[in-house]
Amino acid sequence: MAWDSSRPVPWQRLVREWLIYVGIMAVLFAVLFRDSGLPGIIAGLLVSGPLYLAFGYVLAKFGYQRRGWKELRSEAPTRGSRDRRGGGAEAVAGPRPKPAPTSRTGGGSQRPGGNRKKRR
Repeated sequence: MAWDSSRPVPWQRLVREWLIYVGIMAVLFAVLFRDSGLPGIIAGLLVSGPLYLAFGYVLAKFGYQRRGWKELRSEAPTRGSRDRRGGGAEAVAGPRPKPAPTSRTGGGSQRPGGNRKKRR
C-alpha cells in the first residue's frame, strides 16, 4: 500500500504493547543478569520505546493493521476448512470418503497365496 498521511495511528495500542514488552523484559533481565550492568539494560529498554513507536507510526501510515485477539478468534478456521491461511471456509457436504486400500491397511496385498491361512 502507499503512504497515506490521513490514516490513523493506534497510539494507545502501540504504547500499551511497548509497556507490556518493557515490563516482561525488565523482569527477565533482572532475573538473568542480576550480577551485570542492569542500568545499561534498562536504558536500552527505554531507548527501544521511541524506536518502536516510530516504526509503528510508519507501518500505520502504510496501512498495516495488526489484528487483535478478538478478530483472530472470530476468524478461527472451522473444521473442514481446507485453506487455514485465510480464504473462505468451505462447507463439507458429508464425511470424508474412505481411502483406497493399500498394503499397509491390509487391502492391497500382491503376494501370491497370501490369503491362505492355516486352521487348526
